[in-house]
Amino acid sequence: MKHPIRHAKVHRKTSETEISVRWHIDGNGTSQIATGIPFMDHMLTLLAKHGLFTLTVRAKGDLEVDIHHTNEDAGITLGQALARALGNKAGIRRYGFASLPMDEVLVRVSLDISGRPHFHILRSKGVRFSRLENYSFHDMTEFLHAFCQHAGITMHVEILSGKDSHHIIEGVFKALAKALDQATQIDSRVRGVPSTKGRI
Repeated sequence: MKHPIRHAKVHRKTSETEISVRWHIDGNGTSQIATGIPFMDHMLTLLAKHGLFTLTVRAKGDLEVDIHHTNEDAGITLGQALARALGNKAGIRRYGFASLPMDEVLVRVSLDISGRPHFHILRSKGVRFSRLENYSFHDMTEFLHAFCQHAGITMHVEILSGKDSHHIIEGVFKALAKALDQATQIDSRVRGVPSTKGRI
């Protein structure tokens, strides 16, 4: 069965931000990222690299206020782009899981491209967060919540150990990349949409 090229372009403009995203699911890990938030650029570059996506993100936002609007709207736009690129989701594996170590950090991401958006994050007792200058654990959760809502993904993130915020957030994005790569892959054994309902 021949599957169509899975890519999408989304442009979102508000009074606070203007964001353009191109997402090619069956890509090669290359990216062109410019959000005005250096740490986010780093995380989205990792997302493309480790998920083997081809990704372009351009964002202009009211960073003179703070990063909140650009961060959240980038999550919205990326989620919309992924949903469009997946189309009717025929043939995909649907579920993705990744347990990822990074130095003292261990994180686990479990997701379902279900059409039912839900985001939950759990951190184990003893996990500590160091200070980052321009991005925080809260910023990451806001981005991921927006992404899941607009991609139609159920995602659970577990932070099992860690004390360096850079490592924790980077571990989450790398685990997300690996889980998304797995969930979006075409499985030749799947006939149609992987749901007894007949649609996702």
